Amino acid sequence: MGEFIVEADGGSRGNPGPAGYGAVVRDAATGQVLAETAEFIGTATNNVAEYRGLIAGLRAAHDVDPGAAVRVRMDSKLVVEQMSGRWKIKHPDMRPLAMEAGRVFPSGAVRYEWIPRERNKHADRLANEAMDAGRRGEPWRPRPQAVPPAPAPSAPEADPSPDPAPPSTGWGDAVGTPTTFLLLRHGETPLTAQKRFSGSGGDDPDLSPAGLAQAEAAAEALAAAGGVQAVVSSPLTRCRTTAEVVAARLGLPVRYEPGLTEADFGAWEGLTFAEVQQRHPDDLAAWLANPGAKPTGGGESFTAVARRVALARDKTIARNPGRTILAVTHVTPVKTLLRLALGAPPQAMFRMELSPAALSEVAYWPDGNASVRRFNDTAHLR
Repeated sequence: MGEFIVEADGGSRGNPGPAGYGAVVRDAATGQVLAETAEFIGTATNNVAEYRGLIAGLRAAHDVDPGAAVRVRMDSKLVVEQMSGRWKIKHPDMRPLAMEAGRVFPSGAVRYEWIPRERNKHADRLANEAMDAGRRGEPWRPRPQAVPPAPAPSAPEADPSPDPAPPSTGWGDAVGTPTTFLLLRHGETPLTAQKRFSGSGGDDPDLSPAGLAQAEAAAEALAAAGGVQAVVSSPLTRCRTTAEVVAARLGLPVRYEPGLTEADFGAWEGLTFAEVQQRHPDDLAAWLANPGAKPTGGGESFTAVARRVALARDKTIARNPGRTILAVTHVTPVKTLLRLALGAPPQAMFRMELSPAALSEVAYWPDGNASVRRFNDTAHLR
């Protein structure tokens, strides 16, 4: 199952007047355009055209992958707020359109973000092309696109861009209620203390006695602070144990999310950094320099990890909008979520120190922006 971004727009030259819509479907990880659609719809209002663009964009995404998670980005505040359930749909012409849009994907699979008009230029261009074609009495036709050459099988993956459009900047007032992730790295294991690679492709160690004590300390601190409304966790044993200790103290169930597992380090599993440097120097150098490079033996690249972690993030936000979620996970997923929230390059992860059972915090706002509120907090362990 993938994740798509749908950018949609509609316009009317007269409001009501000659109207059209445009929508584009992108791969959320790479920004690649997967589908375009546009149509002249005759005489209509701006709002009707925008809703028709949304419906067409969702249907185009559904045609590519009906099981995908979708982020819709539009510059129509009305459509975004109504489809997010924050504004009532008062106009009788809008209600059936909103219901039609809501039926394309299952409930919870789509979330909506408002973006400024200047960040919705692709969909706006398609809508205007459709209106121009309608004025000429012609159907809209997509522009021919060059097909990029297929990469060589051994080529490393490109760095992902889970947020291909740049976040809006500035210090304006935040709008809506954020969904907050409290990111808890699991407690220490015997491999943690020895500073060995411990991912999803090797042994599945449990917490050491010291790690169990760290989990209990985190549980006490989170219970005292209050506010956690849901718990999700990597299914690996060290996270399961940490999550179960905390969730029991909070009186909450644990939902296990495979997308939050640690990277697969291939042949490096169980080795120290020095041992990998000695045995696989060229592979290690490539891995440190290129996020698309894999560890020796077919492990997982940072690119691949970022794709699944971003998808797990968005699925969790869709299930828990406006809530505070404790996510119990590993070093690479925590650092990935932090660097994506900051818009930092993958190499930034090598400059982050993350201790066992440390807490970090990210708030995700309905308009698509994120803010990092805490990083590597170990006060509860002292």
